[in-house]
Amino acid sequence: MHACVRSMCEIHKMANNHCYFYHITNKLESIKLLILVILLVDHQQLGAIGSGGRKDNNTSGHGQLEKWNLIRSYGRRMMMTIGSAADVNRGGGGLSPRLDPKLREAEMNKMEIRVSQDGKGDFKTIQKAIDSIPPHNARRVLIYIQPGLYREKVHISKKLPFVTLIAGNSSDPPKITGNDTASDMGRDGRPLRTFHSATVAIDADYFVAVNILFENTAKADVGRSVNGEQGVALRITGTKAAFFNCGFYGSQDTLYDHKGLHYFKNCFIQGAVDFIFGYGRSLYQNCHLKSVAQNGVAASLTAQKRTAKSFASGFSFTNCTVTGTGSVYLGRAWGDYSRVIFSFSYLDALVLPQGWSDWGQPLRDSKVYYGEYKCSGPGANTTRRVPWARTLTKQEALPFIGPYFIHAHSWLLQPPT
Repeated sequence: MHACVRSMCEIHKMANNHCYFYHITNKLESIKLLILVILLVDHQQLGAIGSGGRKDNNTSGHGQLEKWNLIRSYGRRMMMTIGSAADVNRGGGGLSPRLDPKLREAEMNKMEIRVSQDGKGDFKTIQKAIDSIPPHNARRVLIYIQPGLYREKVHISKKLPFVTLIAGNSSDPPKITGNDTASDMGRDGRPLRTFHSATVAIDADYFVAVNILFENTAKADVGRSVNGEQGVALRITGTKAAFFNCGFYGSQDTLYDHKGLHYFKNCFIQGAVDFIFGYGRSLYQNCHLKSVAQNGVAASLTAQKRTAKSFASGFSFTNCTVTGTGSVYLGRAWGDYSRVIFSFSYLDALVLPQGWSDWGQPLRDSKVYYGEYKCSGPGANTTRRVPWARTLTKQEALPFIGPYFIHAHSWLLQPPT
């Protein structure tokens, strides 16, 4: 057998990662062969692979087989895309020719900055490290942040692409914390509003975060519906941004997934209401969404603001876990054409039977796109869902389940270590 298929363990690993083909460090022809092997493996073998893997949200062989059926049916159409993406993660000379040219150039010219509160790094604060980067930077800048609680408001402007924030010690990740709310007064004497309440605000493209915790400690009384209590932990406005093993902690409006292409893997996201919201086109894989809503209060996990049918934005959650307190909708329609999909995810009992909310705007019912596919758990029963929610077919779910949803082949890289 070709060297790229070293053992069934490799195929097993890919099955558990649902289309993470770009994590296999092989050349284009090798990945093509690997896909062909996948397409030829029979169902009994796939069932055996699924039942012997790690325990995730769908532990049965049938669940894994269903994921593989999806990958297989999409594989022929995506072979070239996946092949190029497989090369992207290697760095240096192994970068794919299909990578965005300016990103490719940046990755071949890296520089490092170290932040440590004890003075042993280049800077003591994260913002000063960012401010040291020249405008219109064209290099990948790796900012290694040592453990600690960083009480500062961090902003990365549009003029500073290719910035990576990475924990200096992955076992003790740094936390960036703040407590601004939308009603707090800014330096100009006006309310900050939700947009500027963010502890960390990213306006730059090609941003990456690895093992970083983002926090806004402002507490919202969800039951009283008081305006101005929104407190964003992180706002991501730049496009082609990725977050690996990060934590987002807040109450109302924790993660402002504002706009652009975004990827979240193995992240923890906590909040009380609308704690993932925005216009973004984003893929959340293997993430844990934890509600801290008050018991007896109906809140919402997401508020996606797609405003036209022609717009490509939306949130896709695959192999995620939803737990916590209170009672929650999976999403409510901030925009007329709001789009959110949950697939292969575990939904605990806090998910309301209705599943979704039109935010009191019934005219949106025929326009929104709220779908579920092969989810599990006590909150995954779709028999009492609102009539305009969708239980997706395999073909309907296909466009949302993998990195192709966010055009990952041209920009998504394996995280640095």
